[in-house]
Amino acid sequence: MEDTIVLYPIVSIGHLVSMVELGMLVLRQYHHLFSVTVIIKAYPFITPNVTAFLRRASETTPSITFHHLPSLSIPSSIEPSSNRSRAAVLDELVRLNNPNFLRVLQTISKTSTIRALIMDLFCAPASSVASGLGIPTYYYIPAGATFLSFLLYLPTIHNQITESFKHLAMTHLHIPGLPPIPALDMPESTLDRENQGYHCILEIGSSLHKSKGIIVNTFESLESRVIKAITDGLCIPDAPTPPVYCIGPLIASHTNHTVEGESVNQCLSWLDAQLSQSVVFLCFGSRGVFSKAQVKEIAVGLEKSGQRFLWVLRKPLSEDNNKHFFIERRVPDLDVLLPEGFLDRTKDRGLVVKEWAPQVEVLNRESVGGFVTHCGWNSVLEAVCAGVPMVAWPLYAEQHMNRAVLVEQMKLAMPMKKSKDGLVSAEEVEKRVRALMELQEGRVFRERSRKMKEEAKAAWSDGGSSLIAFTKMAESWIS
Repeated sequence: MEDTIVLYPIVSIGHLVSMVELGMLVLRQYHHLFSVTVIIKAYPFITPNVTAFLRRASETTPSITFHHLPSLSIPSSIEPSSNRSRAAVLDELVRLNNPNFLRVLQTISKTSTIRALIMDLFCAPASSVASGLGIPTYYYIPAGATFLSFLLYLPTIHNQITESFKHLAMTHLHIPGLPPIPALDMPESTLDRENQGYHCILEIGSSLHKSKGIIVNTFESLESRVIKAITDGLCIPDAPTPPVYCIGPLIASHTNHTVEGESVNQCLSWLDAQLSQSVVFLCFGSRGVFSKAQVKEIAVGLEKSGQRFLWVLRKPLSEDNNKHFFIERRVPDLDVLLPEGFLDRTKDRGLVVKEWAPQVEVLNRESVGGFVTHCGWNSVLEAVCAGVPMVAWPLYAEQHMNRAVLVEQMKLAMPMKKSKDGLVSAEEVEKRVRALMELQEGRVFRERSRKMKEEAKAAWSDGGSSLIAFTKMAESWIS
């Protein structure tokens, strides 16, 4: 019987791309020993970019088997627009898929020996299925060691604090390896301890130490302080910490475009016509949106800054600037969204792209000199690998925590600050963009980013920390 590695991601583009890259890495290093199967759970809210990515990945990586679980009868209560947190919805969907997941693992086991099951952290409710079959289970953390530290330490915080984080406006949490972080900057699913999402995240944190190992998409020199805190056992004070394998950076392959066509070619051609490090790139992830009011503040700030810019813009979902989740494809009308005459006045130095741009390729263009980002971990790694300094503008999930580490520990980003009304003003946009692109402060960040780019390359060179960690992990599968 052949040996196989089974991957079980959630069907969210940021998590899915990262885990498929992990599967490709396994095959590049150990194709002579293992096959790779990716199990795609039934999910009723698959976005067009996920569908496109899965189609593209299936065509370009035939050595990976993609197995789709049968469709389910989904309760009407599970809707993206409901008041339930995303963590709670994901939790219930994983549980609903468990019977089919069990059958697939049993089927695979008839012809292959499953040496390891690697599950996305949000698939924790499926761990009982694997343990019942005696399959060694590993968790994959696509969000970096910063978020892992929080997850592992959350049960301790839960026992120390009786109030919800949302009621602790003046409190900073002290998580091992991290700078003090305001309680209100915790992931939104955890702000209310009466919310089901909080308990789902708490359960994940309590489950991680029971695994055979934790795989993290990071590298030692990027998050050295927090990685040391985790491996020293500071995050799980009352139980052994399982092996932690930092095997990053894993970023999207250039070939795995989720969107193709004239707009992509236009975007890259425009960048190629600009001067070296002259363009600031603004992009806020696969789900990032703003209110109309915030869009106009960004536009005014960019225009006043005088800088060249490439801005990826999505249609606002509401006037509430705190609603950042983009789910359905909604093509924006730029003439309606942007200030009158903005496109004409900035046409010689700016380009606004609707919905999506090939971020990895954009960041690696010679003309790009700065990145205004939502601090999603994939975007952070892509900027690090390209050596591009950042302005940190977090929106949701663990992004506020990432911002704290990027600004205070890594010193690879400057923060974008909100006004009392919750908006980032045009003046703040202008100030930060100018500082990043023109001032000495920006040059210091650029030099630090260049050095970290070299560190990222070194992590996977001979004797590099990520190569050593990956080899150690793979050897545990063989023995």
